[in-house]
Amino acid sequence: MPITFRRSFRILPGVRININRRSWSVTFGSKNGPRYTRSSTGRDTYSVDLPGPFGFRTTRRRNRED
Repeated sequence: MPITFRRSFRILPGVRININRRSWSVTFGSKNGPRYTRSSTGRDTYSVDLPGPFGFRTTRRRNRED
């Protein structure tokens, strides 16, 4: 069984820092409203929870500049 690590810190209302064993990310938005997450691995994710068991999420990969 693999060992996992994930930690999330609220730094301001509506802003969270998320850390796991491979990367970190910053999330803007509320739990029940729209959210935008930007990851250190080059991902941008937009997500919205819809009524009931439904939701919408789209992820885009950024061009990383070396």
